[in-house]
Amino acid sequence: MDELLLRELTPAVIGVLTRRGVDFATAEDAVQEALIQAALTWPDRQPTDPKGWLVTVAWRKFLDARRSEISRRDREQRVEVEPPPGPAETADDTLQLFFLCAHPSLTPASAVALTLRAVGGLTTRQIAQAYLVPEATMAQRISRAKRTVADVRFDQPGDLATVRRVLYLVFNEGYTGDVDLAAEAIRLTRQLASMTDDEETAGLLALMLLHHARRPARTRRDGSLVPLAEQDRSRWDTSLIAEGVAILQKALARDRLGEFQAQAAIAALHADAPRAEETDWVQIVGWYDELLRLTGSPVVELNRAVAIGEADGPVAGLAALATVDPGLPRHTAASAYLHEKAGDLRTAAQLYADAARSAPNLAERHHLTLQAARISQSLRA
Repeated sequence: MDELLLRELTPAVIGVLTRRGVDFATAEDAVQEALIQAALTWPDRQPTDPKGWLVTVAWRKFLDARRSEISRRDREQRVEVEPPPGPAETADDTLQLFFLCAHPSLTPASAVALTLRAVGGLTTRQIAQAYLVPEATMAQRISRAKRTVADVRFDQPGDLATVRRVLYLVFNEGYTGDVDLAAEAIRLTRQLASMTDDEETAGLLALMLLHHARRPARTRRDGSLVPLAEQDRSRWDTSLIAEGVAILQKALARDRLGEFQAQAAIAALHADAPRAEETDWVQIVGWYDELLRLTGSPVVELNRAVAIGEADGPVAGLAALATVDPGLPRHTAASAYLHEKAGDLRTAAQLYADAARSAPNLAERHHLTLQAARISQSLRA
């Protein structure tokens, strides 16, 4: 593939799209995606009219993105189709694009951001929310990643750990956000697991399946969140749980523990409990210890503190929470929950209200506001 030719043609192709009424930033995105597609196909068969090929593909990318935006509401209203269990499909161009965007010349953060934008179709705003950074910061990061990718050869495979991280973030955006990509993330992770025979990729697939199994019970008809302890467990998908547990057990048997396997083990323990009261919190704390050892993540510390509050009582949980950065997202909500369990309702009500004001999305804000109102009402009674 003639990379010099691609760089020379890029401004001209962008110019064609802008003359057709496409704004510059959108045209640039479409052309970058066309360049990635060229990296997949030109090494085998370069077109006789490279500029015409790029214009055609970029225009199609623009039209696809426009149709996607228009039809998004319709997609959200469709009946959910659960990802089918069973053998993975043959690897497709989408998975290859994931690897290309996880190029060794990119930092993991830039690779994830670029892949979510170029392959996952997420907006810059949605990616910024996933990273908890301002939208302008993320826009600059994506632009830098695009410039880097434009100047490198696509003859090296992407980093597997980065691809896993990409798939995990795509799944989480589809699971909790306003773009339903969860089933697609599972489909691609099935492919990746079958191609790599990697226990940590299998752990990621198990984690996705176990979380996705609970999806029907996570929200009420009005869209409000249902906490895990209050979910109707008869609505959990037992076939997905069984598949996830089987995949996890096979991965753990290889005795090369990774963070996704540890997360999946925690999810499996939740899935194994017939009632919330029967959850094995002691084992869950043990798995959080392993996960903290693997990652050193403050988010893991936060979740571990809540688990300690369940296993050893709210006072122990609050003591563990005291060592966690209070500026961490959801720290205030966790503190509110543990104070409520400890019987300090006035403090809990205030903390729930504080947490609601800084909630990352409307659903959480609504849930936390209701918790504050519920406790305040009980105090007045």
